[in-house]
Amino acid sequence: MLKGAIHSIETFGSVDGPGVRFLIFLKGCNMRCRYCHNVDTWDGKSEDMRSVEELLDMAERYRAYWGKDGGITVSGGEALLQIDFLLELFKEAKKRGMNTCLDTSAQPYTTEEPFYSKFVELMDYTDTVLLDLKHIDSEEHKKLTGHPNENILECARYLSERNIPVWIRHVLVPGVTDDDVYLKQLRAFIDTLQNVDRVEVLPYHTFGEYKWEELGIPYTLKGVEPPTEERVKNAKTILGCK
Repeated sequence: MLKGAIHSIETFGSVDGPGVRFLIFLKGCNMRCRYCHNVDTWDGKSEDMRSVEELLDMAERYRAYWGKDGGITVSGGEALLQIDFLLELFKEAKKRGMNTCLDTSAQPYTTEEPFYSKFVELMDYTDTVLLDLKHIDSEEHKKLTGHPNENILECARYLSERNIPVWIRHVLVPGVTDDDVYLKQLRAFIDTLQNVDRVEVLPYHTFGEYKWEELGIPYTLKGVEPPTEERVKNAKTILGCK
């Protein structure tokens, strides 16, 4: 039986997709975002291994609170690193009439097989994608995350072609992503997409810094303060947040 490597579960999520969500956080991520607040998800190994049935049976217990818009959201880490499990999970969720939402940075996305065919099929069972666009400039993206972004933007274009509803998310970090030039470039890219239901600016915070210290990983943004309300408002205006 296929099992997923679980990091944690949240039963009443209200910001990760439409309505009230049952959130499943999977382990494993290839990115090394300098502001990551869940560095404990990077390692793909987990002592908490669960089957599709176990997770959905648990989700069913909270279904009465979801309303017409709610459902399950799978996040990470990077959920696409467990695409076989994710595909089985979403297939079964749709059989049960559950709304499905994928929270991803799309770093594993490739048009090479076998990943591509699995991703194409996964989108058949996905109602909404929360797509984290870390930085519009590929070189700056690499400095921020350890990876370039060409394949991520390619994934965004594919989702637009498929007309899969997308929420774009962008973390605003002073001195890193809070630059009007880059924000305008990101807006220009978003404007080429036909499927964006929402754009969200997520202000940088330091809540996860202690995890870096506990794991003995140098935190390279030490001393960086969260963006001011004025800069957050500026970013929202440029990116067209409603």
